[in-house]
Parts: sequence; structure tokens; C-alpha cells
Amino acid sequence: MLVVLLAACRTEPADDGGLPGFSVDGGAAAEEACVAKGGTWAKAGLAQALICIEPTRDANQSCSKESDCEGLCLARSRTCAPVKPLFGCHDILTDRGTQATICID
Repeated sequence: MLVVLLAACRTEPADDGGLPGFSVDGGAAAEEACVAKGGTWAKAGLAQALICIEPTRDANQSCSKESDCEGLCLARSRTCAPVKPLFGCHDILTDRGTQATICID
């Protein structure tokens, strides 16, 4: 009986379940990867979850549809968003060039 109880107590590495964005080490590896690619590791959105906010290479460049941009094409200014993801509600231009409202939290 003792052998069974001890076997149940053995420790194994935690499994991330294959979920994107989940890090067993509490996010340290994700934060390092974020900073390495020029991003900022910060709390964002209503939930204030830690996430990588990345600058876009085409920030503030003119656009007429979403595929013109690395991130979103902002409808009012017709320019590419400065960061991704861009939290909040924004009027954007879709890939067809039509205006839509998107809310990201």
C-alpha cells in the first residue's frame, strides 16, 4: 500500500495542454520572447491580462483595406494601427475595404 501512495506523490513536469499563450513557467519565457521581438509585456484589456503589445512595422502608413497593414487598418485616419493587438473599440476597414467596428479586449 505504501508503494502505491508514494507513486501517486511523484512529481512530473506540468503539461501546458497545448494551449497557445499558456506558459508553465508563469510567462517568463513568453515575456522574454515578446521583448526580444521589440514588444512590451504589459497588462491590457478589461481583464488586465499580461500580453505582448507589439509595434507594427507599417504604423501610421496609409491604407485602404486590412490586408494593407500588419495589424488593423483604421477607418477614420485610413492609416495602419501603431500596435497589435489594439485594445478597445475601433472603426476599421475590412479586407474588402468596407467599414466595420471591432472591439478587442
